[in-house]
Amino acid sequence: MHPVSAAFQVEEEISTLRQVLSAKERHATELKRKLGLSPLNEFKQNLTKSWQDVQTSNAYKKTQETLSQAGQKTSAALTTMGSAISRKLGDMRVLPLSNSFSSHYSIRHSISMPAIRNSATFKSFEDKMGNLKYKVVGPRGDESPADSVTPTQENPPF
Repeated sequence: MHPVSAAFQVEEEISTLRQVLSAKERHATELKRKLGLSPLNEFKQNLTKSWQDVQTSNAYKKTQETLSQAGQKTSAALTTMGSAISRKLGDMRVLPLSNSFSSHYSIRHSISMPAIRNSATFKSFEDKMGNLKYKVVGPRGDESPADSVTPTQENPPF
């Protein structure tokens, strides 16, 4: 067989195969339409299947478990902290004052910020928050839990 006629014959076969493939694609599209399968429905099914695969993966399960534990620890720490603050605020209630003194008395005079910052309760609160941050976030560089929340006069926590 002559090379030119062989090339022409191969191109004719390719053209025929393309026509057959196109007809089969149209037939498949028509069958899907009759079955109620649209490209959007197929996409939704693929997305649902992919999400199910992600949810059953070990990485997802471990991440979900770790986040759940972190949430529980955070919740417990915040509950403890809230109880301590409530107790301390209960301890700090001002006793009734005489009428002559109460007219000159304001809440600003009752507690000063430096006094609060230097109180044992506030320091305990700082330590708990530092430890909580250390447990949730982890160490960053050379930082220890005690270093993580220690305020300075230049950078007070409020």
